[in-house]
Amino acid sequence: MSLSPAFLDELRARVPVSGVIGRRVKLTRAGREMKGCCPFHNEKSPSFYVNDEKGFYHCFGCGAHGDVIRFMTDNMGLPFMEAVKQLAAEAGLEVPAPSPEARQKAEVADSLAELTARAATWFQSQLAGDGGAGARAYIERRGLRTATVKAFALGYSPESRTALRSHLKDATADKLLEAGLIGKTDEGDTYDRFRGRLMFPIRDARGRVVGFGGRALGDVQPKYLNSADGPLFDKGRLLYNLDQAGPAARKSNRLIVVEGYMDVIGLAQAGLIEAVAPLGTAMTETQLMLAWRLVDVPVLCFDGDAAGMRAATRAAMRALPLLKPGKSLRIATLPQGQDPDDICRTGGAAAFEAVLAAAVPLIDHIWATETAGLEQATPERRAQARLHLREAAASIADPDVRALYQAEFSQRFENAFMARPQRAPWQPRKPGEKWQPPIPPATPALKAMVARGDDPYLRALLAGLLLRPALADAHHDALAALRPNDVGDAAVLSAVLAATATDHTLESADLYAHLASIGLAAEADRIRRGNNLPFSFNRIDTPASEVHTDFAMTLTQATTRAGLVQALSQVTLRFQSSLDEADWLAQQDMRQDFAALDAAMMRLAESRREG
Repeated sequence: MSLSPAFLDELRARVPVSGVIGRRVKLTRAGREMKGCCPFHNEKSPSFYVNDEKGFYHCFGCGAHGDVIRFMTDNMGLPFMEAVKQLAAEAGLEVPAPSPEARQKAEVADSLAELTARAATWFQSQLAGDGGAGARAYIERRGLRTATVKAFALGYSPESRTALRSHLKDATADKLLEAGLIGKTDEGDTYDRFRGRLMFPIRDARGRVVGFGGRALGDVQPKYLNSADGPLFDKGRLLYNLDQAGPAARKSNRLIVVEGYMDVIGLAQAGLIEAVAPLGTAMTETQLMLAWRLVDVPVLCFDGDAAGMRAATRAAMRALPLLKPGKSLRIATLPQGQDPDDICRTGGAAAFEAVLAAAVPLIDHIWATETAGLEQATPERRAQARLHLREAAASIADPDVRALYQAEFSQRFENAFMARPQRAPWQPRKPGEKWQPPIPPATPALKAMVARGDDPYLRALLAGLLLRPALADAHHDALAALRPNDVGDAAVLSAVLAATATDHTLESADLYAHLASIGLAAEADRIRRGNNLPFSFNRIDTPASEVHTDFAMTLTQATTRAGLVQALSQVTLRFQSSLDEADWLAQQDMRQDFAALDAAMMRLAESRREG
């Protein structure tokens, strides 16, 4: 029988080649690949390499080469269909019933791709003609360069019901319907599907044009229209720009998933070419698999409003059952009211890099979503959140990942909402030892900031930079190493460092004007108003020598605190796995170090209050 290329591609995507080969060959990691002794010829030194990202193996000794199916037929001696059936069972797929029409369908798809390629070329010519003036004006307003328009093969569909049909007059109406290029009324009349729209060709992983997205240029609904699903086009199995983003993603080990075509194009024009987008729907299982073939942890970008947060949560919940060791997601939240194209046009690639740097792991997003507002919630509301976290973890199919999620959620919930503070045991002072006051507890305001996930000391440092930009120039490297969790904080820090690197004499007023020009004035005001720690460098009348000393000390302490946060997380995970007393003691010691550091920072802030 003949199987469709789409089914075989999905099968290869779901079953990593290293997983199958690793059952018969001892593989070791070698950079982005794995290597071992070739199973096809006798050798003592490994020359056999396996690459999951590209989905193949290759031996530099004997030349053996193939994908996961080829390995099972050539090395294990299985017939082709038996290999496919075994892999399908492992991937949870159902092998299509034998059909003599499968080969014919593949041939049909190839013939339809020829039509869509011709249509793409025609749309490009229409964009350059007199009728494309409105589309060119829109492109100019969006700031797209000629090279960008050419790279993405943008075009224009005239406001006509028959123009494309007439151009492709050698093709039958049935073929054009299958290709998604025309529509058909109930009365049987045909019409061009795309009319008066800016056209975005959609290519598959092989680079073939398989469909189109069209953006309305007038007050027409829907705003975006895709090709109809058919033998060639299936929006749930495609990612826009995958063919161009794939090589860049493999090279940078980063894949950015955004919402729409213009987001992808805007990022590419800014130099971030490793971006893709689903086709007007939430990420599907197949699209997640496509993304994971390129990188282990794609970054999904969502708007910062309520709708964006709901979309992020839907994507997170859809991904949970599919998680595997090493395969996850990071969630980046965009500033409210801005899309990636807006950010790149106003702040350049650096502004969007700041958004990506603030992306949070999938588990942190789920935790934050389910526990938002629980600090003052009733026991019943907390119990509901705990149940949702347990259900989320239970949905993960992989047993190892599921167990670790369950342990992490349980530990976090215990620490956040059920742990009781313990007094340190009393110890008498040694003879001659001076009395030291006890470490003061954190203030309610500080506790509230930490509960929200804010870093109050980082916020204080940023407020100091806004008041005294020269501090950024003096401490550039240390500040650049900071990784704010808040997207707005990260964007402001990145912009301040960039501005002061080019103008060492920048004053506070000039810095504010620059931030306003790139759309960060509101974030800067929020930072300034939100800082409640009275460090000397946040007051206008503080002597310069005291400012530099206290800022350097606070920056050092903030950097140390960030390292402690990471180290505490690691030792906590180790203890959850080992349940060893030594790991528990290490965790307790680190918590004491953390409390002592926070207390020292508070003493530094308070010590200059009257100065």
